[in-house]
Amino acid sequence: MFMGSPAFAVPSLWALVAAGYVVAGVVTQPDKPTGRGGKVAAPEVKVAALELGLPVLQPERMRDEAFQAALRAFRPDVLVVAAYGKILPQAVLDIPSRGPINVHASLLPRWRGASPIAAAILAGDSETGVSIMEMALKMDAGPLVAAAREGILPDDTSGSLEGRLARLGASLLIGTLPGWYDGRTPAVPQDESLVTTCGLIAKSAGHLSRSITAAAAERAVRAYSPWPGAYIDYRRERLAIWQAHVELGEAGEPGAMAPIRKQPAISFAGGLLVLDLVQRPGKARVSGQQFLAGERGQLEAMAGLA
Repeated sequence: MFMGSPAFAVPSLWALVAAGYVVAGVVTQPDKPTGRGGKVAAPEVKVAALELGLPVLQPERMRDEAFQAALRAFRPDVLVVAAYGKILPQAVLDIPSRGPINVHASLLPRWRGASPIAAAILAGDSETGVSIMEMALKMDAGPLVAAAREGILPDDTSGSLEGRLARLGASLLIGTLPGWYDGRTPAVPQDESLVTTCGLIAKSAGHLSRSITAAAAERAVRAYSPWPGAYIDYRRERLAIWQAHVELGEAGEPGAMAPIRKQPAISFAGGLLVLDLVQRPGKARVSGQQFLAGERGQLEAMAGLA
């Protein structure tokens, strides 16, 4: 059985099928309203499962006895989990005869939790990767079976890095699964002294804070792309920032705005955040130069920071 929800999990599902594994069925989260219009959309894994002709279960609650009975009826040998999005109770972990195995987008024990890709960018890590682990009741704390490293590029966003890690995770899963299944590849306990954690990202997290440095603000722009998007308050509106770069040098009060080489810039500790690509609500994305031209070179004195 396969469990997953977002786009990150899709390459792993496709890889299992392509490698000849019998995927009995897929468990994914329920369809949910998305966007401003509230249109109901299916998780990316459900779309892929239907394309593959696989049965799909979408439980509201993992502890639901009817769901657990339905999962048990498949009599799975292995439960492969990739970014499902909810904590699995012990009763579910105990269902597969060989056990549950997880594809996680970090080099565990660094960045256990729900947002490892964004966390790595926010922290300024130079590399991250994918870990394959046996699952335990405690989040992302199970023994490690395999890991693969991936460098973080200076212009990486969560979106660009996720795509590479998804493909890396699929390849690592297929390379790891046979040896783990028959016991040739042992699982090794994680070093608890090296644990770092990250939580769910709130929609408001993208509001840039006056307490951070210019370098941290630039990392936030990349970490929160494509969701929830970094932003400031500007002329009583939310101004999304999709690309930016740092110019070192003397900066003013945090939040002070001024043009620099025909682009808008915001002062933070340690330098200026120069806005390269921005977006007003309901409008198309424009370059910093286009935005400044639309303002006729007269920027608000202060950006609204958190």
